[in-house]
Amino acid sequence: MRFRSVLLAVLVVLAGCNALPNAGNTPSPTESGVSGPQKSTAAPGNATDGIGHENGYSADAKLSISPNDGLNKTERKAVVSRTMARIEIVRQKEFKHSVPVTIQSREKFRGNQSNQNITKSFRRFDNAKFEAMFLIGEQSDSLAVQNEARGQSVLGYYSPTKDSIVIISNSKTPTLDGESTLAHELTHALQDQHFNLSDYNRTTRDEHNAVNGLIEGEANLVQQRYMSNCGNNWDCLPRSESGSSAQPPSNWGVYLLNYFPYADGPEFVNYYQQRDGWSRVDEMFSQPPVSSEQVMTPTKYGSDAPTNVTLDDRARNGWSRVHLTGQRSGPSRPDYATLGQSGLTAMFAQATFDSYNRSAVVPRRAIFNYDGNQPNRSDPLDYSLPITNGWDGDRLHVYQKNNETAYVWKVKWDSPKDASQFATAYRQLLSHWGATTAGTDTWVIENGPYADAFSVRTSGSTVVIVNAPTTDDLGDVRRKA
Repeated sequence: MRFRSVLLAVLVVLAGCNALPNAGNTPSPTESGVSGPQKSTAAPGNATDGIGHENGYSADAKLSISPNDGLNKTERKAVVSRTMARIEIVRQKEFKHSVPVTIQSREKFRGNQSNQNITKSFRRFDNAKFEAMFLIGEQSDSLAVQNEARGQSVLGYYSPTKDSIVIISNSKTPTLDGESTLAHELTHALQDQHFNLSDYNRTTRDEHNAVNGLIEGEANLVQQRYMSNCGNNWDCLPRSESGSSAQPPSNWGVYLLNYFPYADGPEFVNYYQQRDGWSRVDEMFSQPPVSSEQVMTPTKYGSDAPTNVTLDDRARNGWSRVHLTGQRSGPSRPDYATLGQSGLTAMFAQATFDSYNRSAVVPRRAIFNYDGNQPNRSDPLDYSLPITNGWDGDRLHVYQKNNETAYVWKVKWDSPKDASQFATAYRQLLSHWGATTAGTDTWVIENGPYADAFSVRTSGSTVVIVNAPTTDDLGDVRRKA
């Protein structure tokens, strides 16, 4: 899946401007010397026609196509085949077969986003998880908010189950907006043909961002190298004239949580590809990263696995653990959450962008990679914050009583110093959301989207956060051992 880049929206936010420039991850390629379809001399087919040739088209084929009025079947086949040939050259790996590509309007894509077949326990659990990260308030439906974010940000996706690609178009006449998204999604198809993307376990948020750091990281890296050839070595389709303007995400925290693999993944893959070639990346698909921390810090890959955090249940007086049963189709989700370093970073970053309070814990400059006074254009976001570095594992349990929810979140750190630093920052985050002290290690938020009681305790290298509707409930959700 490919998400819209936040770079230009970020620049607008930093500059404090109201008008937004046209969005785009890469400069529009120049259109020069375009002539009729120029097929290669290789025989049509896949897996035997050689790298750089697909379905009779070579990587350097020139196509007489204007995408603004849409693409007919013949034009689409030509563009897709040429893009496949070019990806083969960049990735040095051959497609086994072609995949169907359809172009869908954003309006239709948004209409297809739904929360059908979601159980009450799953919805309750997901709501509490996003509430714990201070990304979505307890009065909102977290699944609906995430669907809205996807409808706004997704540019295209590859479906392993259907072995097909959908490109999302913002124009009135749905069409390809250049070749960037197509190259990204076709890279996913290539991955699936060689590594079977359905095999990977991504049942917790941290597993999701870790594995996708490899999968999306490679796709973004291939896409970047592909587009760097446009206008120089290759003629590429121009960006459409009806491209929409960049709009800041409706929920920055949710966006940053989801965008992590696309931001830090490319450098993670590039780190190993530059040292040992694409064969090393092939090997990584048999042993993908196990935490978002390993993606942020490539040297930790294969050597610094997170601690398996355990958490005993001590709820009483009507409070009981939320267990996930009868879930929707797909991999079974565990009835606990592991949010990982990327989740913690998104939690603090959300407070930097929201308008609720100006006492953000993390300054905006800490979230961006800068080249001088401007964010780096290829890698603008920095998820490795000093207050989240040192993460070593976490586990969150959700509890319920009547129509109320609560949670216990245990976070393990590399050292007592790391734990203390996080606990201090977390208390500042509570203050940002309006919390005041209500006793030893206890805080209360009286109003707002996260109105609740909180307990924050540190023991050595471990921080335990307890959340409940009232201070009296805190001891019932987790009684002292």
